[in-house]
Amino acid sequence: MGFECPAPINSRSSEKIRLGHGGGGRLTNNLIENVFKPIFSNEYLDKLHDGAVIDLPVNRIAFSTDSYVVSPIFFPGGDIGKLSITGTINDLAMCGAKPLFISLALILEEGFEIENLKNILVSIKLVADKVGVKVVTGDTKVVNKGKGDGIYINTSGIGIIEHNMNICPQSVKPGDLIVLSGDIGRHGATILSLREGIDFEVSLESDCNELWTPVEALINEGIEIHCLRDLTRGGLTSALNEIAKSSNLGVFIEEENVPVIEEVKAVCEVLGLDPLYVANEGRFIAVVPEKFANKTAEIISNVTGVNSSIIGRIQEENKGKVLMKSLIGSVRLLDMISGEQLPRIC
Repeated sequence: MGFECPAPINSRSSEKIRLGHGGGGRLTNNLIENVFKPIFSNEYLDKLHDGAVIDLPVNRIAFSTDSYVVSPIFFPGGDIGKLSITGTINDLAMCGAKPLFISLALILEEGFEIENLKNILVSIKLVADKVGVKVVTGDTKVVNKGKGDGIYINTSGIGIIEHNMNICPQSVKPGDLIVLSGDIGRHGATILSLREGIDFEVSLESDCNELWTPVEALINEGIEIHCLRDLTRGGLTSALNEIAKSSNLGVFIEEENVPVIEEVKAVCEVLGLDPLYVANEGRFIAVVPEKFANKTAEIISNVTGVNSSIIGRIQEENKGKVLMKSLIGSVRLLDMISGEQLPRIC
């Protein structure tokens, strides 16, 4: 009885991810050559070295890394690819750093559609091209079917700081004003509405977007920036608490100045959530001296097309705490969220 060797499988003939795609052999090479390289080709990645060798100018750099496990992986306003690239770009932007280079590591589940993979990679490429970032190195692993959730992504990024400001929570001062870049809660509400099957007459979309463009505009216009913070997990409240605790100063905001669209309010009301704690992926706060606050809000609005607003100030009182004047005039303590309010939102 004879044995026949099956014809080798390559990623051009295979429509799904196989365990062999993570094995380091022919299928891995085919995936790199036929899927990754055509999308991300550049002078660093094309060398296919173990790492990217990069010449940087003599400046301060920022370095950040994050992992993305969102479910569902495709959602109105974005997908896990757009989320991953914007997330790392935004972390660099919050340091006042111009994003330059990104690494991309994927954990794929056996059986994942290669067409979906390509769509995710194209989403990454579109944002990278807009900002001027290059994907210069990466890695792919494949796990058995049922041992993952389609796709997980890790991105790391390097950015260059081309100014003399020290943008961090420790730089904020009493009297600084807090500028919010737009309405809050869209991303978390979008993901939750999909999971819970909540429908609206008006489509609710994630705010997923890169933030380097407005931050760069602020820097170029000479705005004195003391702190920047994007409003991801834990939402606006967590970001404000991080600043209050790190600076050992108080934060006071007014609820009437914090915009929340009706669709987000509806999702939060149905699910018992507070929009102040719901995640965003395209919103940030800028803490600036009072004399720069109105100009800061104007620049952000002009660049993003979303109305920004001054929502509060930094103060000496109530060190390490965040207080909010509510719509009815009472003062409420905004504490850090306990536990995970929205699992798998990023």
